Amino acid sequence: MSIIPPVLYLPVRLTSVGHQSAEVRTLPDGRRALLAFTALDRLADQCGTEQPWSLVQTDALGSVKDEQPFDVVSFDPVISQHLKADGRLL
Repeated sequence: MSIIPPVLYLPVRLTSVGHQSAEVRTLPDGRRALLAFTALDRLADQCGTEQPWSLVQTDALGSVKDEQPFDVVSFDPVISQHLKADGRLL
């Protein structure tokens, strides 16, 4: 059994008008995965120290899904180096 923490750190993208959207990536099988980290240091290690992020209550993921549909939550994913530049996700 996995224990899900009460809060998650979500890497986000900032738009030109200051809106932020959570990082959702398409998996090889076509599903859409929300990137979520269980600790801020894990997010920084994988995404970069310049990566914008948002702290979200786990029970609020439904609201995130309403705004940005996803199929699965990818907890503490390993991010390939080629998907990062300048201390953040591409």
